[in-house]
Amino acid sequence: MQPETIIFNRPFLYPKQKAAIYEPKRFSLIEASTKAGKTVSCIIWMVEQALKGREGWNYWWVAPVSGQANIAFTRMRKSLGPVNAKAYMSPQRIVLPNGAIIWFKSADKPDSLYGDDVHALVVDEASRVKESAWHALRSVITATGGPARIIGNVKGRKNWFYRYARLAEEGDPEMAFHKMTAIDAIDAGVLPEKEVEEARRMLPSHVFQELYMAEASEDEGNPFGHQAIDRCTVPLMEDRVPAVWGWDLAKSVDWTVGIGMTSEGYVCRFKRWQRVPWEETVNLILASIGRTPALIDSTGVGDPIVETLQRRTGGQPGADFNQVEGYPFTSRSKQQLMENLALSIQSGGITFPEGPIAIELRQFEYEFTGQDGRYTGIRYSAPPSCHDDCVMALGLADMHRKRGPKPLHIPDSVIQAVQSLGRRW
Repeated sequence: MQPETIIFNRPFLYPKQKAAIYEPKRFSLIEASTKAGKTVSCIIWMVEQALKGREGWNYWWVAPVSGQANIAFTRMRKSLGPVNAKAYMSPQRIVLPNGAIIWFKSADKPDSLYGDDVHALVVDEASRVKESAWHALRSVITATGGPARIIGNVKGRKNWFYRYARLAEEGDPEMAFHKMTAIDAIDAGVLPEKEVEEARRMLPSHVFQELYMAEASEDEGNPFGHQAIDRCTVPLMEDRVPAVWGWDLAKSVDWTVGIGMTSEGYVCRFKRWQRVPWEETVNLILASIGRTPALIDSTGVGDPIVETLQRRTGGQPGADFNQVEGYPFTSRSKQQLMENLALSIQSGGITFPEGPIAIELRQFEYEFTGQDGRYTGIRYSAPPSCHDDCVMALGLADMHRKRGPKPLHIPDSVIQAVQSLGRRW
């Protein structure tokens, strides 16, 4: 009985895509910008590898977390078209007509990756995959001698993907290095130049360079820059008077942090406490700020705290002007807050003391987020088990300083009454 003939028409790949994916060396390490075509080209390569396989042979697509693996699963399932493949959701896999199986896996638990024999491997978003996961993945292609395509955006220099890419770039006999940038994608007509220029305008320079130009940052995903942080670190300016305050309120085991800042950007007051009842927190904040304007985290439990502070300072929640203003944290508002703070630090526009503030700034990280294969934004956060309360309070103080408190709104009726009184006098 003759084996079934499967016809698969390879979609268009521009020259740099084709060179990176159909590299003759067993391991191809590909540093690529967002939307340069690394995922779609690897989908094509993986399908072709599996179509050349046999019944029961395993092929793996591995991403840092299951959500990212699902993106590739969905796109591959849609792209197969007339190929009579069967897709299964739990666990996610695609079985081709020849019986070869393409599995979609998360690298989140490295120990779960050992034991199988794999005939071809794609490691997606490799700069975010744990090194211990790569050790497991290298073992599963040992018996088969299967090839691997290791792809991802650049994210700092302190990760195994960056190290291996440099070894490949230097001429390792088993590994090849390829790079695809947004410029390559523009030249190939797969990415609009206008979109890239808009991203260049909107994003911090170091973020744009990593995300679109595949150039690694020296600061391992730190949005502020370690050298810039060092330049801004000076003793606390206690002899100055704060023009504004920024406050981040404690959640669970976090800290409540208040930072007073002068109009020139000097941190001159620093308050920090933990595990204090909310009523006492309100009193401590009132004692600290006096009559100085304050911008306070109003997320979750912070909202009623802000309202209490507004009433206690003679204001009214919802009024056009209050000495105390709330700032609710959303993914978008937090991104705006951190990008504003990054600009101030990188330009030397603010100063802060060594200690918890500088430590948290040095630990702070960012990562790119996406949905259905599309870049959607940047997530800013402290590493696991670390705090970001000082960073948030500093960002709130700096934003309040730059934009200034909301102007006092005086109703027209009051203005007219005052003017009438003046005429009578």
